[in-house]
Amino acid sequence: MKSFVFLLTLLTFCQIVEAQQRSGSQRRKNDAQKSADAAKSIEDITILGIKSKFLSKDSNNISIFMRVDLNKPNNIPVRWKEFTEKFTLNYVLYPDFSSRERLGYGNIPLNEENVIQLSSSKFMVRFDVKKPANQTAAVLLSEISEIGTTKKVLNDLAVKFRGTKLSERFALFERSGQVPMLQNYVNINDTILIKDVNTTVRPLYVMRYNHDFEAATSPMNTTPRNAPRTLGVDTTFVINTSVPLTFKEEGLYYMTEDTTETSGIGLVVTNKRFPKMTRPAELAKPVMYMSQNQEITELLAAKDPKKSLDRYWLTLMSGNTDLAKRTISVFYNRVEEANRLFTSYKEGWKTDKGMIFIIMGPPDRVQRSKDREVWVFSQRANFSEINFTFNRRPNQFVDDYYELQRYVEYQPIWYPMVEAWRTGAVRE
Repeated sequence: MKSFVFLLTLLTFCQIVEAQQRSGSQRRKNDAQKSADAAKSIEDITILGIKSKFLSKDSNNISIFMRVDLNKPNNIPVRWKEFTEKFTLNYVLYPDFSSRERLGYGNIPLNEENVIQLSSSKFMVRFDVKKPANQTAAVLLSEISEIGTTKKVLNDLAVKFRGTKLSERFALFERSGQVPMLQNYVNINDTILIKDVNTTVRPLYVMRYNHDFEAATSPMNTTPRNAPRTLGVDTTFVINTSVPLTFKEEGLYYMTEDTTETSGIGLVVTNKRFPKMTRPAELAKPVMYMSQNQEITELLAAKDPKKSLDRYWLTLMSGNTDLAKRTISVFYNRVEEANRLFTSYKEGWKTDKGMIFIIMGPPDRVQRSKDREVWVFSQRANFSEINFTFNRRPNQFVDDYYELQRYVEYQPIWYPMVEAWRTGAVRE
């Protein structure tokens, strides 16, 4: 408007009015475009996944920690306000996975008190849930919805309101002690804490195992595989909860309040690169899922692992360097993601879930019950739909260890998928 003041002596009133009308019209167009762009930006936000954990707080409440992984095209960061103002979080408590009797429900405000931004695309939501009357356990079904759309993502979490196990009261937290890491591994020399929601200080006994666990066997291998009954303890020491600590050596660590207890907290301490694998000797191991026995033997025995691995991929791709590079990239991206998602007491790529994920890719949908997960894959090259069932197995190190239910009938599905890897036909 200042420009109109300076030009007032040269312009007629009508000209000023006309200019103001044009300016107002343009502003409205600009505002409309900005609103459309903002709406489009929000519409482009995708919820990649939700991971959650509960910790006992007191006799009447538990604390829920929920990590939400978001995504926008071209790796554009998701702003805190975009998440907190455009999404809602609701939950319902049920007695178990098979019941729909409501024990409780609530709407969680996404605000500064409850939401922490972890990175450009990851957020942590924390809220408390009150214990229902006469109930010691339940299933918490949460729903994150995008306002104004039909987009929503569900997350289910089995909870206990009287936590007796160490892992139901304590968890691995990043160095500030504000955010649980929701994973079973840390890198060597990282600073972490083992703590509860009340920052209790108490001693824990720690045992370190220097053991190289075997990788998963074929989905068709129905022969029982006996795990070692005992593991040799390499070192033992004592730490305190709620006190910063670092681990100086790689290996499997087991923490417990009492050395006679059969459950505790397991933690895999890895090299600084993990979950990415970069050393040729390491990179040669996951290809066992798509290799013949002779190929594996030669790869593991090679004096120059890098040359041997390069030769392996080039031979499979009939010397096509570009095809080899693309296939290698897709394969090891899946290995890295398997390590990130499924590391338990051993690296993620070695687990049954990791094996299926690497060869088949992410499932189209997952069906969960109390002690079972079913991965459903739809419409691949040679089949319309196939299920892989994982059963939860008791494990002293972690709470979420699953084993694949194996069948010889997987052969007509598995072998063509392996052949697709060996010919470079797999697409991400």
